[in-house]
Amino acid sequence: MSKGFGFGNLMEQAQQLQEKLAQAQEDAGRRTVEGSAGGGMVKATVNGRLEVLELHIDQSILEGGDPQMMTDLVIAAVNQGIRAAQQQMAEEMGKLTGGLKLPGMG
Repeated sequence: MSKGFGFGNLMEQAQQLQEKLAQAQEDAGRRTVEGSAGGGMVKATVNGRLEVLELHIDQSILEGGDPQMMTDLVIAAVNQGIRAAQQQMAEEMGKLTGGLKLPGMG
């Protein structure tokens, strides 16, 4: 058996991949994406840890007096932001794993 296929080498490669994945998750946590609804009247900024960092609601919605519409737009913008953050994370993980599906990695 060649030296490149030993169990120790495999474990070392797995450890390196784990470290790279952890770093990628940390990096993605610092990145932000924006979700919007109502033609940009509501915008939600979400980071890679799926935390909503900012929420912008256009003044016209606040003055419109339709709380249900405002609620729907906020929910839509936040959900779009979360989906965008999840997609960004999946793409980053895919680059590291070469498309290999790992448990707990999206």
